[in-house]
Amino acid sequence: MGGLGVGWKLHNEGRPPAPGAVVAPDERLSWGRTIGLGAQHVVAMFGASFVAPVLMGLNPNLAIMMSGFATMLFLLWTRGTIPSYLGNSLSFVGAAATIRAQGGGIAEVTGALLVTGAVLAGCGLLVRTLGARVVHAVLPPAVTGAVVMLIGFNLAPVTAGTYWPQDQWVALATMAATGFALVALRGFWSRIAIFLGLVFGYALSWILDRTAGKIHSADGSGQVTDHWRLDLSAVSHAPWIGLPHFHAPAFDASAILVALPVVIALIAENTGHVKAVSEMTGADLDDRMGDAIAADGVATVLSTAVGGGATTTYAENIGVMAATRVYSTAAYWAAACFALLFGLCPKFGAIVAAIPGGVLGGITVVLYGMIGLLGAQIWIHNKVDLTNPVNLIPCACGIIIGAGGVTMHITKNFELGGIALGTIVTLTGYHALRVLAPAHLRETAGHDPGAQESPQPQDL
Repeated sequence: MGGLGVGWKLHNEGRPPAPGAVVAPDERLSWGRTIGLGAQHVVAMFGASFVAPVLMGLNPNLAIMMSGFATMLFLLWTRGTIPSYLGNSLSFVGAAATIRAQGGGIAEVTGALLVTGAVLAGCGLLVRTLGARVVHAVLPPAVTGAVVMLIGFNLAPVTAGTYWPQDQWVALATMAATGFALVALRGFWSRIAIFLGLVFGYALSWILDRTAGKIHSADGSGQVTDHWRLDLSAVSHAPWIGLPHFHAPAFDASAILVALPVVIALIAENTGHVKAVSEMTGADLDDRMGDAIAADGVATVLSTAVGGGATTTYAENIGVMAATRVYSTAAYWAAACFALLFGLCPKFGAIVAAIPGGVLGGITVVLYGMIGLLGAQIWIHNKVDLTNPVNLIPCACGIIIGAGGVTMHITKNFELGGIALGTIVTLTGYHALRVLAPAHLRETAGHDPGAQESPQPQDL
């Protein structure tokens, strides 16, 4: 069992770790402390992980349950060397919105995510064969930063047109409360700021319903009506225990093309995650980078095959490890088991599904903006020179195309737009311009940063 990363050594004979002591991935605390730490990991990932399926129209119970299975698969695949929780990825929210706008349903969304997961797994196997430097050569920081940025900013119309109008004042208050929690709170509480912002908005909507009555605004379908901000009618009818609703994916070429560019963001995210864990644990994990990428891809295929969401490594859980200095993968197994239990509680799913639109408006302003600006963080961290036209031109064009939703009609029945078109323009434009550029521009374009590291894009 040790070869699968589940044969843990007992740290400090089961006693609490000494001050400053590090609990390695192949060690564990007493089972009571391990379960408690697993619960802490669940709380850390919870906010973003259940918001993602809600924003994509997926079943939150199923998505949380499959994130538990995905985490178990990841830990087994990487043989317990990379402690990580695989939560639901927010990177696909824009793609899901585009697919739905084109007439696709939940089945088409999960089908597109499944194919993207399979491509990600293939990329991971390629990285495992060719080495980690292939990631830097094909996807330099200039490109990955631009793709992450356009994915985030492409979502701005969703917030402005769908969520914010449902209750502008609750949206504003929720945004302010989330920002306050991120900045003013310390330690563990700041890492669950998104969750705290959701709880605040949820409670505020409940209070306003009872003090101010119904609101006259757009509802979830876009119709302007008098309605309650928080509708809990489905919660009372939902059972405490039951299986979530599974469904098979459907495959549509145009939907798949919309989702595929997100592979670039996920590769960048997994690379940053492995680098971060390597720094914290002191272990050289470059040779495991391909395994991490492949495991995330396979986990996404597993989850979406039954109707769940796409998965990704979660930076919030890195924060928990940094604070506790406990890197035991046993804690992640405990967290995965908690996620399975949440998935078996339909009442929990009904509570999540009842999140008011105004609350989502405030939360998504923060989340989508953070995703976009993480692209800028990648540029800054890797010292990308935006005065160099080899970097500037493809990034500028790709971001405007992605954020503005520019569309190209290729044939009568085929078009490219938004995230897909923006990513293609950025990636092909960069490599084409680098080939054509004079030597002095080519050398400073940062094509192969090698030792430079991309920061971890948090819970994309």
